[in-house]
Amino acid sequence: MFKKILIANRGEIACRVAATARRMGIRTVAVYSEADANAKHVAACDESVPIGGSAPKESYLRWERIIEAARATGAQAIHPGYGFLSENEDFARACAEAGLGFIGPPASAIQAMGLKAESKRLMEQARVPLVPGYHGADQDPGLLKKQADRIGYPVLIKASAGGGGKGMRAVEKPQDFEAALASCQREARNSFGDDAVLIEKYVQRPRHIEIQVFADTQGNLVYLFERDCSVQRRHQKVLEEAPAPGMTPQLRQRMGEAAVAAARAVGYVGAGTVEFIVEQRGSEMEFFFMEMNTRLQVEHPVTEAITGLDLVEWQLRVAAGEPLPLKQDQLRIHGHAIEARICAENPDNNFLPATGRLRVYRKPECSAFTPARVRVDDGVREGDEISPYYDPMIAKLIVHGDTREQALARLDEALAATRIVGLATNVQFLRHVVKSRSFSQADLDTALIQREQAVLFNQEPVGLPLAAAAAVSYALAKERAQEGGDPFSRRDGWRSHGVASRRFAFDFGGQPQQAELTYLHDGGLQFSVGGVSGPLAFRREGDGMEVQFGGIRTRVHVHATGETDHVFTPQGATQIVAVDLLAHAGEGAVEGGRLTAPMPGKVVSISVKAGDAVKKGQPLAVMEAMKMEHTIAAPADGTVAEVLYGPGDQVAEGAELLKMGA
Repeated sequence: MFKKILIANRGEIACRVAATARRMGIRTVAVYSEADANAKHVAACDESVPIGGSAPKESYLRWERIIEAARATGAQAIHPGYGFLSENEDFARACAEAGLGFIGPPASAIQAMGLKAESKRLMEQARVPLVPGYHGADQDPGLLKKQADRIGYPVLIKASAGGGGKGMRAVEKPQDFEAALASCQREARNSFGDDAVLIEKYVQRPRHIEIQVFADTQGNLVYLFERDCSVQRRHQKVLEEAPAPGMTPQLRQRMGEAAVAAARAVGYVGAGTVEFIVEQRGSEMEFFFMEMNTRLQVEHPVTEAITGLDLVEWQLRVAAGEPLPLKQDQLRIHGHAIEARICAENPDNNFLPATGRLRVYRKPECSAFTPARVRVDDGVREGDEISPYYDPMIAKLIVHGDTREQALARLDEALAATRIVGLATNVQFLRHVVKSRSFSQADLDTALIQREQAVLFNQEPVGLPLAAAAAVSYALAKERAQEGGDPFSRRDGWRSHGVASRRFAFDFGGQPQQAELTYLHDGGLQFSVGGVSGPLAFRREGDGMEVQFGGIRTRVHVHATGETDHVFTPQGATQIVAVDLLAHAGEGAVEGGRLTAPMPGKVVSISVKAGDAVKKGQPLAVMEAMKMEHTIAAPADGTVAEVLYGPGDQVAEGAELLKMGA
């Protein structure tokens, strides 16, 4: 077994590999970019080596620097994780030439499965079921059109060198084929430098089911059952589960044996995933080979949960020359597991990625690896920055139950206990998906999100009464914690006679709201907001509160950033901007917002100069982060006193871009 390995990756997968290596007594070396100098994965390893700038092409994709780091630290092998260099045959070959073990398949297997057309020819020879299509080298547009007509519409045009949903077009009618082909080829050239395409029958109501395979150097191959990854947005996975709902033992065996045949056809070694498109025809399912991922998958934890195995340990043992720990007839499925990818993104705005600091990052109670009932794999800590340079995934939340119903309930509970403040996330969206009719009843296909969009997007599970009650209770609890013991030190409205009231103004869901709080003679509170009036009661419970108002008693957590209260409840989470009118009486208007960078990024343009008079709402600057543009507008009428940055400048979150005068 290896004594030291280098992990050529970052984030949660680097932390995941390091944890297993530590348990096995293997020392680890981390590599990191400038942006990751203080990252969690660096602290998780025994040693660390800087390898370049923040952009992946300046660091994590520079395999020559990674090999140099491995040599300099005495590492015997390199684990590539997933993404970056994990499926780069040149890197795998360079490791071998440098005398380093590559904890993955041989370069020949990566190359064979790297091009869709070539891999499908190999699968056809291995008698692995294929979607009817054309995978030939002749790319004449006229021939491609004839092949599409032969296959029958609808057809799917796919870039042969593609991935991640790029270079892919569905064509419903013959007259649309030429335009779709030209568009697909342009995107393929721009994304992959190769405009070759293949054409396949477009499967109706497809499910995406993949088989985990493992092979050793002694010629042993097994399949570790299946995962359903049908819930996707923009052809990228959102939720994964194992085993696949509706799978019969017979179909599982057929798919497993087909996956093993696919791996054997390319001389595979290590962990791999054979992905299938499954066509649903009533109660019958027919499967077709789609592609093989020659690496460990993001969703491997659900397989670990149902098998009780550590797949990273298997990778290390196989790469060290050991045989597979178990034979096919020794593998068993235990219960049901689901993984949710928690990402920094805004689902209600076309899933645009978000950047920013994790001001609050609280996770559900969990344990590591198998057989955990709730598990969190992440590569970040509270206070870390989600930068524009890398994938926006914050964490993977994995739950395991005896049944799918139990796993669903456990997943919703764990998502409800996940509290993130500082940037937009998809946590609430994931809860909506889990509760949707289609997902809860296992009515799965790749169009699930589109089909259920009415209940998935722009939802407000926490109404104004509860949000306002939580915000006011939080403010009152803070006041009580600061006040003295005598009644004259109290700031909660106590009077020796009469009653006192306080008025509040809120911004909730973009709408101004008013509320009133009355202090009663008996020490009770009467609250009125949004047409709901009644007693308000609250008490501290650990780091949260129990709040009772409007006939609801519930546990809440409130995290304040400036005037915004982030309210988390079992029903869902929301934000409410609270302004205490009594506290602000006699003061000027509330500041509309400083002219600061809302996230780290690049200044695209500045449209004003010092001395310019501006009006409230006038665009002043444009910033770009994660390929998104953000306009910064004037919070009030005024004059530009000083411009602090120019186009092309990189700025940190909170950096003041302009100074304003009266």
